[in-house]
Amino acid sequence: MLTTRSLSSTLDRMLSLNQAFDDAFFSGAHDGAARVWVPALDVAERKDAYLITLDLPGVDPKDVDLSFEQNVLTIRGTKPSTLVASPDEGEMRVYANERVSGTFERSVRLPEFVDGDRIAAHATHGVLEITVPKAQAAQPRKIEIRHTQPQVSA
Repeated sequence: MLTTRSLSSTLDRMLSLNQAFDDAFFSGAHDGAARVWVPALDVAERKDAYLITLDLPGVDPKDVDLSFEQNVLTIRGTKPSTLVASPDEGEMRVYANERVSGTFERSVRLPEFVDGDRIAAHATHGVLEITVPKAQAAQPRKIEIRHTQPQVSA
């Protein structure tokens, strides 16, 4: 079942803070000299893990660096420009340059109880999917109530 409501208030606040940070630092870089690309990112929560998905079309997975430190998952990389002229071809006249390229960085602060040693990532058709398992302590569990007979004093 898919729901689009807020996952949890803590995770929702962290994602809002991440978005505000991205907007503050990257929205004004339109002067051509410092092109910054911010790939689209989705974060979802399952009972056992957080799922993070990024659209990285045209990015080779070996050009992506994924790190996890102090509960912050950071994805960095570079999307090369397709408008690179070789010296053999001479001058190139560009009439439109709307496809973004350049370096990118996205960070997601995760809740405290995740298993950083078991983070897994794979890329398929320009989509990077990262699974961050929750720690056993954070997963809900059923506690069995044991029944004991009272001791009778003789």
